Amino acid sequence: MRSLRYLSLCSGIEAASVAWGPLGWEAVGFCEIEEFPSAVLAHRFPAVPNYGDMTQLEGRNLGTVDIVVGGTPCQGFSIAGKRGGLADERSGLAMHFVRIVSDIRPKWIIWENVPGVFSTNGGRDFGTFVRALAECGYHLAWRVLDAQFFGVPQRRRRIFVVGHLGDWRHPATVLFESESLCGNFAPCRHTTAATTARAASGSGTSRGTARVTQSLTHSFGCGGADDNRAQGGFYIPVVPPLTTTPYADNAWQEGRLISVARCLTSRAERYDFETETLIPSHGVRRITPLEAERLQGFPDGWTNIPWRGRPAPDRLRYRALGNAMCVNVMRWLGERITRYGHA
Repeated sequence: MRSLRYLSLCSGIEAASVAWGPLGWEAVGFCEIEEFPSAVLAHRFPAVPNYGDMTQLEGRNLGTVDIVVGGTPCQGFSIAGKRGGLADERSGLAMHFVRIVSDIRPKWIIWENVPGVFSTNGGRDFGTFVRALAECGYHLAWRVLDAQFFGVPQRRRRIFVVGHLGDWRHPATVLFESESLCGNFAPCRHTTAATTARAASGSGTSRGTARVTQSLTHSFGCGGADDNRAQGGFYIPVVPPLTTTPYADNAWQEGRLISVARCLTSRAERYDFETETLIPSHGVRRITPLEAERLQGFPDGWTNIPWRGRPAPDRLRYRALGNAMCVNVMRWLGERITRYGHA
């Protein structure tokens, strides 16, 4: 079976490549204009060209591309923004995504954004976007996926649109497991109390469990809340726990408990073993860039690159991670395409 080749648009720090590299997929190129994420790409993927501004990209010159993937800017769709939708210059890049797809005509497309895209302009913006893709010949399915069910301790709801050129059954099979259609709904969750988070299994059904300690609602980066606010960020129902074993080793094995590491401590902090919470002496501490990387499923130190002759500043690392996709979710999508839709 031939390795799939993909083009990543609005690449950020490349969650797609971290997720799909172990699958043997090959990156044709990236499109990223921000300086720090571009430096991360150059440092981590020196052999992959970064074409920069996607509005200037001519897709016909890239050769064979099997998948076009991208999470175009969410500012115009976010419930915390001005809700300009496609009329917003940044969120309007979604239509350039369509243009590039039309030029390349890959077999697969994957597009990610905030759930607010469903409601801007009375839902007509999302309708315009999917209609444009359908007119290019793509059969589409979409679903809101939450990162907390894929082995990371944060709530991060995103819509994923999956399209296939020529067969409607493929995107539907990739996004929707048969088990999810039986009418068994997930229980209500509370973000400020001790709770249990589910970890996705190999079938996509959340049967494994990850213990989650008593939590505090905490936002960081440039955002907050379900919709991630205007510039990206995390909504973190759980600050302390982090998985201690790699994603590939534990996230998809049915019934296996995901081990959870206790949080970082300092002399000014103590750990309450009864409630399993970190008790700071001076309020809630900010999570570290390393913890932010783990919350998104990236390898430790992924954004810790040389930057202008010194280590990368935390503020740039937080911003880049807050705007990234969750690696675990992208891996799940890649595995589903490999298993059910690689035809």
